Amino acid sequence: MKIVDVRVLGARVSHRGDWVFVRVETDEGIVGLGEASHSGDDGLLARLVKHRLGPTLVGQDPSGVEPLWRELARVAATGAVPWGNGLSRLAATAISGLEQALWDLNGRALGVPVHRLLGGALRDRLRLYANVNRAVTDRAPAGFAEAARRAVAEGFGAVKLAPFDGVAWTLDGLEARRLIAAGIERVRVVREAIGPDAELRVDCHWRLTREQAIWVARELAPLRLAWLEDPVDLAADPEGLAAVAAATDVPTAAGEERLGRAAFRPLVERKAAGTIMPDVKHCGGLWEGRKIAALAETAQVWVSPHNPSGPIATLASAHLSATLPNFSVLEFAWGEVRWRAALTRPEEPIRDGHLLIPQTPGLGAVLDDALLAEHGFDPLAE
Repeated sequence: MKIVDVRVLGARVSHRGDWVFVRVETDEGIVGLGEASHSGDDGLLARLVKHRLGPTLVGQDPSGVEPLWRELARVAATGAVPWGNGLSRLAATAISGLEQALWDLNGRALGVPVHRLLGGALRDRLRLYANVNRAVTDRAPAGFAEAARRAVAEGFGAVKLAPFDGVAWTLDGLEARRLIAAGIERVRVVREAIGPDAELRVDCHWRLTREQAIWVARELAPLRLAWLEDPVDLAADPEGLAAVAAATDVPTAAGEERLGRAAFRPLVERKAAGTIMPDVKHCGGLWEGRKIAALAETAQVWVSPHNPSGPIATLASAHLSATLPNFSVLEFAWGEVRWRAALTRPEEPIRDGHLLIPQTPGLGAVLDDALLAEHGFDPLAE
């Protein structure tokens, strides 16, 4: 079996970003799908795949995922070290999406689900948390509360919001405190809306200084957060997250932006976060995600894949998560578009706040061509 074509497909979603899929086709008619959304530039990613990475795959046997991954990384980095300093987020996203598609293709060729190829599933369903942030256009406390209330009513036992709109460390001190206080109020109102039993997570998107983060953590401690995510910018303050963790009992999570296991190593070794969040769209794909999780397991650190994604990356994240001893919970981009579940056949297998692990070959779904045509766009034209 040989790869004969690589295509890039797009679906219009929201002002927060669209979904970009890669499709790897073979001479035997077997096709693999991956997702390469949120790279930062859909058009440039599509051109990278079409003109450089896709031609690297054409003519190759798709069964050698690791050697193909290394060759893609070498080509993308133009001769740099196969993974790490030589790759941008955009290139890493393209390679991660293609790597997902290779696993999907191999699972279909062998007639087994991808989790079998990754070592076997330890669970048959995954607990989800509903990230309501992308669905909320009314950014007042009541807007967040209504979305969170609806998510819990649908069966999700955990929600996450990003409440600190406009906050930046460069702001005047009084203005920063005003915006942070508004964010804290959003979280309080959401806790009231979802009740005492649902889990509550807060994403700070690196907007706080360590001093502000400690203040926020202490203010929110009575609300019993499941975690405070990315409170500080580790590039600007490498020890900031550890300082926040040491100063408060609120659990922390981090790592969504990191590319490859080398970037996760200091985060794991410092135990700065109790949970790390590799994203299969950016970290290198499923096999690199497996290596990252194994690194975390040695330090007794939990893994919760970052996944504000479309349905293909969600399935890829699910197959990976099913195999991890240190998996905790998977992110789900709740309420972003009404037609999401129908974009795949079969429809996305979510029941009562859990995702059922597909047992069919590959990732377990294909795109619905009619619905994709209705909402689609050509990333190469961007």
